[in-house]
Amino acid sequence: MLSILPAMLAIALLAATLIARSPLTWWWIRACEFPRLQIAALAVLTALLALAAEPPWSWLALAASLATLGLQAARILPWTPLWPVQVQRAEPGQEPRCVTLLIANVLTTNRNAETLIRLIHEHRPDLVLTLESDAWWQARLDAALGDGWPHAVRVPLDNLYGMHLYARRRLVDPEVRWLIQEDIPSIHTGITLPSGDVIRLHALHPRPPAPNESEESLWRDAELLLVGRAIHEDPVPTLVAGDLNDVAWSRTTRLFCRVSGMLDPRRGRGMFSTFHADYPLLRWPLDHVFSSEHFTLARLRRLPHIGSDHFPMLVTLCYRPSRADEHETPEADREERRDARETIAEGRERDQAG
Repeated sequence: MLSILPAMLAIALLAATLIARSPLTWWWIRACEFPRLQIAALAVLTALLALAAEPPWSWLALAASLATLGLQAARILPWTPLWPVQVQRAEPGQEPRCVTLLIANVLTTNRNAETLIRLIHEHRPDLVLTLESDAWWQARLDAALGDGWPHAVRVPLDNLYGMHLYARRRLVDPEVRWLIQEDIPSIHTGITLPSGDVIRLHALHPRPPAPNESEESLWRDAELLLVGRAIHEDPVPTLVAGDLNDVAWSRTTRLFCRVSGMLDPRRGRGMFSTFHADYPLLRWPLDHVFSSEHFTLARLRRLPHIGSDHFPMLVTLCYRPSRADEHETPEADREERRDARETIAEGRERDQAG
């Protein structure tokens, strides 16, 4: 029996790995994309246990473990320092062309606003994007940031999808849109840099695929791909930021990057896992900042715990269009663009049907 257990566990890990490759949108299938690092670690453990088992179970356990490890490594290695960076490092002296963004999913029920406000005043980012922020959070943020961050877009909601954007720089034509679902907002605005250049920001927080949220990932996927398609059709200098309720290496996020041409500054640098802040062994990168090829990276940090289930992120990107050709911009093929169109159309139709 002890010889069979490693084989059974190894087969279960391999099954979860293969299920994640399915294009189906059921939440439990998409959930298999999240713990890739954890599954890989368990595969190493089952491979070691296989050495103590008896044939033929030891052979089966070892083969399944190595297959799992190889498949998982292929997905997660790009988000480690073992991989080439995707966004090039910024050179000194570009401060007037740089923008610093602090993004924080505050957790609506979290009442530890002082810690976040202290971090904001310590780092003085140009933009502060909060997610899950309701009227209580708005009152605290308005009082603390009103003088230093005079430009704001406020969407206080008590459904876990409120969002607020505070800016030290002038916002150009800011608007709130409800892209796919009528209770899920997003913020879209131009941002004026000290140099006078104007860049674009899309702030998103789509609904996650989870039993208590959504039985499928369809609507999350449709929102991401809808924004990705808009970026492709209007390729101005652009940032996308938010809690996307998806991991960096997922099928949907990778398709979003190819459809939009956006780059991930974490690639080649690390995972910067932001959720879950309270469980070190169960963390993955849910909070994202993507940039178009017009930007280089000056700083990327995960900030300390603020009482939320997410860590905040701090990112400084510099607008350097003259270095755009240094980046290898992802690009979708015809089949991927068709898949994106179909996902967007189905998300809209099924949402409207209720």
